[in-house]
Amino acid sequence: MPADLAVIGLGHLGLPLAQAAVTAGIDTVGYDPDPRPYTELRAGRTPVEGTLTASEVRRMLSGGFRPTTDAAELGRVRTAVICSPTPLGPDRALDLTALGEAARALAARLRPHTTVLLESAVPPGTTEDFLCPLLEEGSGLVAGRDFHLACSPSRLDPGNRTHTLVNTPKVIGGLTSACTESAAAFYGRLTDKVVRARGPREAEMTKVLETNFRHVNIALVNEMAVLCHDLGVDLWDVIRCAETKPFGFQPFRPGPGVGGHGVPVDPGPLHHGARTPGHPLRMVSLAQEINDRMPRYVIQRCATLLNEHGKSVRGARVLLLGVTYKPDSADQEAAPAQEIAARLMDMGAQIGYHDPHVLDWRVRERPVPRADSLYEAAAAADLTVLLQHHRTYDLQGLAVKAQLLLDTRGATPAGAAHRL
Repeated sequence: MPADLAVIGLGHLGLPLAQAAVTAGIDTVGYDPDPRPYTELRAGRTPVEGTLTASEVRRMLSGGFRPTTDAAELGRVRTAVICSPTPLGPDRALDLTALGEAARALAARLRPHTTVLLESAVPPGTTEDFLCPLLEEGSGLVAGRDFHLACSPSRLDPGNRTHTLVNTPKVIGGLTSACTESAAAFYGRLTDKVVRARGPREAEMTKVLETNFRHVNIALVNEMAVLCHDLGVDLWDVIRCAETKPFGFQPFRPGPGVGGHGVPVDPGPLHHGARTPGHPLRMVSLAQEINDRMPRYVIQRCATLLNEHGKSVRGARVLLLGVTYKPDSADQEAAPAQEIAARLMDMGAQIGYHDPHVLDWRVRERPVPRADSLYEAAAAADLTVLLQHHRTYDLQGLAVKAQLLLDTRGATPAGAAHRL
């Protein structure tokens, strides 16, 4: 059955896009070669934690959304949006394997006049130098002449109910001006504002800049956190004062590490047949190095606090609170809790956890005991570590119950706990 839109990749990018399209009355099919998303969605469940609720999935299905594993559906649409995952590989370069597979599946069925859009996070040059050749070789069509091709990197913030796809401006960069306008016509049905970039490289680099801005600034405050602790300065009060400046400052806050889907990208070594060599972003590399150190710094603080209270890490009962990467969400993508728990286990600590959004948690494939009663668990633990501040946590009450509390988010009242 023909559809207006095919969303390729039913993960944390594709599902919210498909939901917005269905809500806008666009006949939408969702394709993923992995059978799990299809099975979960057909059963009315979300395949990715932290994206859609079960009720939202059911509303999508009742609105006509059709998940599929049949690539033949891709040849029956006017618009195809590629939302394939591009995770960091072992060499910390973005892995474009899934994107390449999606491009080949689409190319084999691509029809003239189709608009192809790329939302996956990619380094500059990917649309023109990686995606475009795959589509052209597999279809025999020419991008910009026979079909439209554009990049519009996703700006979704999973779980954010304030800034949604509708009210977040969409940046679009097409291979040609006609490609840009075709993409703008599509996204104009979903969002309040469309921003036209000069081309796909500018659109791709917009995502790189936005993501790296976050990581570099978090790295700055993470370094400040370590320095302020050594100097006996209350960083949280410093930030409170600094954010009163009405210009030239934007507050960021430290934490136990940096999680999330937006990974820092150094586009220098990542060009795919680009016309000019890339130049490494030294600031990004340094920021990543600093942020990667934070879980180890949290472990150091844990060991010091236990030692100051006459206890050793080995044999200590440590309760970790909040194992997701962002508050009030079940999304665990790259959350520092995994590394912190693993390192504490290696040091001989007995680990337990509590998270209202995560009912089953595993570290190195081993199940971690979940606390049923938060207050009782905190009272029994030698050390309680707040890794994520979910709003259901009563931190004032928790500070009273816990034997020893380390707050890595600066969320407890001043003086109620040891802060990062």
